Amino acid sequence: MKLYGNWPIGVCSWSFNNDLQELNELRMHTDIDRMHLALNPQIDSPSGDYIEKFKAAGWNFSATMVGFPQENYSTLDSIRKTGGIVPDDCWEHNRKLVLDAIQLTAGLGVKYLEFHFGFVDNSNAALVDRVKYLADAAREKDVVLLMETGQETAETLAVFLEKLNHPAIGVNFDPANMILYGNGRPIEAVDLLGRWIKHVHIKDAVSASVKNSWGREVAWGDGEVCQGDFLDALKRNGFAGTLSVEREAGESRMRDVTGAITKLSQRI
Repeated sequence: MKLYGNWPIGVCSWSFNNDLQELNELRMHTDIDRMHLALNPQIDSPSGDYIEKFKAAGWNFSATMVGFPQENYSTLDSIRKTGGIVPDDCWEHNRKLVLDAIQLTAGLGVKYLEFHFGFVDNSNAALVDRVKYLADAAREKDVVLLMETGQETAETLAVFLEKLNHPAIGVNFDPANMILYGNGRPIEAVDLLGRWIKHVHIKDAVSASVKNSWGREVAWGDGEVCQGDFLDALKRNGFAGTLSVEREAGESRMRDVTGAITKLSQRI
């Protein structure tokens, strides 16, 4: 196991397209044993052995994740319209996806299920009702749903969480998303959301040079997150979870993920 202080270091399975061979290679080089596991391959093929293969290989799961098929990340405007559980015409399908994911997560004995809920709008009563419904279902299975940061400001998310006040809702904090979406500074966001942060993605990015367009994801330590200050902010706010390296772009993911794990484990 690799640690940063007392925090386990892991990897997001989709950083390598859920390829067990590549993930096992990463584990051999880095000695990590924690994984944030994508569940869609199992949900799409219920009779398959996708999860069993990861279990048999000795991976431990810090959290699970589910994605939604209608999501279109080509532009900020497209993901605003299609993201998460917001689109009305996709709700029934996505409701079942999340319920299936809750069932799988509980069956694994994993505490946290993370996904993009969509752009939070505190005036959207339908979204509030959907989140309450799913959170109630998760609570029955002793699972906590984690809202991914970035698609709204930390201030907006904090208001949402305060009003919701549900024990089965927390935050998966992704500092790069704040930069990619142009929605604030990660350090200040940690201070605002700290009591809800249960799991963290280690990912970096640089801001867009053109307003209302995507920023650019980069290797950990090459962007604007200010890694030392970010990790200090987590400690200051009592974080007690897993740091899971996520790399969704680039042509050298193995090198970039390995480099991030090395920096964390050596406290560089």
